[in-house]
Amino acid sequence: MTEPIIRCNGLSHTYKGMVLALDQIELQVHEGEILGIIGQNGSGKTTLVKHLNGLLKPTSGTVTVDGMDTRKVTVNTLSRTVGYVFQNPNHQLFANSVNAEISFGPSNLGLGAAEANQRIEEAVQFFDLQVFRTIHPYRLSFPIRKMVCMAAVFAMRPKVMVLDEPTTGQDHAGVDRVHELIRKLQESHTTVIMVSHDMRLEAAVADRIVVLRDGRILAEGSPRQVFAQAEILKSTNLQAPQVAQLGQRIGLGLTLTVPEFIQQYTNWRPVSEAEDHGE
Repeated sequence: MTEPIIRCNGLSHTYKGMVLALDQIELQVHEGEILGIIGQNGSGKTTLVKHLNGLLKPTSGTVTVDGMDTRKVTVNTLSRTVGYVFQNPNHQLFANSVNAEISFGPSNLGLGAAEANQRIEEAVQFFDLQVFRTIHPYRLSFPIRKMVCMAAVFAMRPKVMVLDEPTTGQDHAGVDRVHELIRKLQESHTTVIMVSHDMRLEAAVADRIVVLRDGRILAEGSPRQVFAQAEILKSTNLQAPQVAQLGQRIGLGLTLTVPEFIQQYTNWRPVSEAEDHGE
């Protein structure tokens, strides 16, 4: 396994008013990994990821990002390594065209014109935004605006991208597109951290999932390991994806995705039918 690009050691955070939001978090994130972070509202998910690019500083403990102690470097410096895509694109968009939005980051990194233009073009192509280049972002649909935000962050070539609820506001086709894009990000050697209530997304694309409750890590493992822990999920008011619940209900075991369900059901059904006919 690759070396961790992010290390959280004894990370705790207390907000003003003495609200303990994170409590002794121990976490490593490896280069090229897709990490899912799940938990109910108030569990500490957003507080945790805001420590990764310096938007928040530890009350105690440390966060190290690509060898940098986040307490000792600026948000501007960390943002070159960790890009953050907000849940609501309206909190991120500010330029008067898609092209200007995507151009802003590379144009302010001190790059040469050729390198900056190359990054902009690659981001536009990667997120399939060619036809929207001259349009004001606020004239676009909510799902496309989210793609513009992802492209703007991607154009800065961070080693890590944090995606906050990336499937919110997407229709079924849009959700599938997000799945595809996250896999493409991994193929481009980008580490992806997803904060999401979308269990289908987490099951389909995450390499590892962390479950938070009351600012602590309650469970950690592969999607199959995490979603097999029914009691832990119940204690956090979370549920496995619907297809996993269906598979367990009819005796197939834990099927995390629709293709997996179909494959297992196809293999299982002939045996069941043979038994029904006494063969």
